[in-house]
Amino acid sequence: MTRLTAIVPATNDPPTLERCVAAIRAAEEPPEELIVVDSADGAGPAAARNEGAARADGDILVFVDADIVAHPDAFLLIRGAFEADPGLTALFGSYDDEPEAPGVVSGFRNLLHHHVHQSGAGPASTFWAGLGAVRRDAFVAAGGFDADRYLVPSVEDIELGLRLAGRGARIRLDPRVQGRHLKAWSLSEMVHTDFARRGVPWAELLLERGTLPAALNLGWRHRLSAFAAVSGVAALILGRSRVVAGSAVALVGLNASFYALLLRRRGRVAAVAGVGLHAVHHLSGTAAFATAVAARGVSRLRG
Repeated sequence: MTRLTAIVPATNDPPTLERCVAAIRAAEEPPEELIVVDSADGAGPAAARNEGAARADGDILVFVDADIVAHPDAFLLIRGAFEADPGLTALFGSYDDEPEAPGVVSGFRNLLHHHVHQSGAGPASTFWAGLGAVRRDAFVAAGGFDADRYLVPSVEDIELGLRLAGRGARIRLDPRVQGRHLKAWSLSEMVHTDFARRGVPWAELLLERGTLPAALNLGWRHRLSAFAAVSGVAALILGRSRVVAGSAVALVGLNASFYALLLRRRGRVAAVAGVGLHAVHHLSGTAAFATAVAARGVSRLRG
């Protein structure tokens, strides 16, 4: 029988840890081993996950963020997927569509993640460590998370996924594997995360590798949405109201299913506000990519 080890990084004394651990233990088919890494030396989640993996005995390492309550069937689904497909290297899931934190920004940010992952089922060239599993031997062979480069929460899971895929690993996004995200978001935190914590580092990775995958947040719909957001802001500055209106219509049309989800789960105010927040999200990502390109150009000139 395939043995699972659940690894929970708890480096910042998270108040949600108790609920996270309780959900893992109460799962329908819980992992044989549970390791909570509570590093007191200020280590980031990448280092904490690596420490947990080094102590693990399971065949499959299941990483669960401390602010996620895994659904009861999550580990059953993960175990079944790896047992049914010996060639599967890694698998990750999604937030569910019932985020707990109140507020327009929290609802938007958590449901956006849910919608993107639910729409991207199938083969993947990335990884998500919020609720993701990988074969221990493949994880060790790849060198684990890059804890030297990523000292704070960032794109260490994406980087690992790219590295695994580059070694020929098969990775799959299974949207049935879900967990409830307990995090409450503020607007400033969302922008900081989208720009500095994930946007710039992610762009740096893509530029280093010379690739631009067309999946998840980099799919054609997201690229067109970013273009619509940038065009709308530029037109607003130039006073071209028709272009502003056209950009808004394009953004709504491209993401109608997501705004319908917001309407269904959070109500009319959240759905309307979601259009503006979505524009901010895309502007942050576009600014992050431009920043990474500019920094790379300056570095080459200095070199």
